[in-house]
Amino acid sequence: MASFRSYLNSPVGPKKTHFWGPSLTLDLNYCTNCNWWVWQGREEIKKPPDMISGNMTGAIFVFSALFMRFAWMVQLRNYPLLTCHASNETMQLYQLSRWAKGNG
Repeated sequence: MASFRSYLNSPVGPKKTHFWGPSLTLDLNYCTNCNWWVWQGREEIKKPPDMISGNMTGAIFVFSALFMRFAWMVQLRNYPLLTCHASNETMQLYQLSRWAKGNG
């Protein structure tokens, strides 16, 4: 019982935020939102470059980069979150290159 109580109150135990953080990415709503971004990016590729918003694509690019860093730096690395934002980062980088080429 003493060892269980010690684990329960330890800095890496189940009462701490970072213990639960990686498991929250398995939440269905989170996965749905992540997949929506990736699928939305795939749909955006079909549009002509003059329809791409450079400001919005740049903002999403920075947002995904920040969350990739968070997923990597958090205790108990969050690989599902990292994968989600890495795929979105790739999609947005491609969109930014299309936007830049289209605008000279």
